[in-house]
Amino acid sequence: MGMSVPLVSALYAALLAILAVALGLRVVALRVRHRVGIGDGGNASLARAMRVHGNLVETAPLALLLLLLAELSAAMPAASLHGVGIALLAGRLLHALGLGRSAGASPARFVGMLLSWGPTLVLALALLRRALLA
Repeated sequence: MGMSVPLVSALYAALLAILAVALGLRVVALRVRHRVGIGDGGNASLARAMRVHGNLVETAPLALLLLLLAELSAAMPAASLHGVGIALLAGRLLHALGLGRSAGASPARFVGMLLSWGPTLVLALALLRRALLA
């Protein structure tokens, strides 16, 4: 008997991985342009690009792990998992756009964080519910 592949989680993991590579390439391009091998060399645009990439890799893995666990444990229906995945992806894109344009507060950055933390919390609560009712 074959094992079920968690395709919803795989989809959002793949899309977020592509975003991570794109943001990482932006950092590399700025490092080359400004001739900075390590750190930000005092360059504000490089520092901001590093933060945008860093924030994604700090935030997305936990959400993806929760998405995977929710899918494998059937803590949420597939449509809800897609809704959470879309919100997470949109949140990470908005946050990257908002922070990438300005180090200060911005609507895109704010909404992006809400759309990142919200799905993470929804997934955590769904998993708690599933675990406690099992």
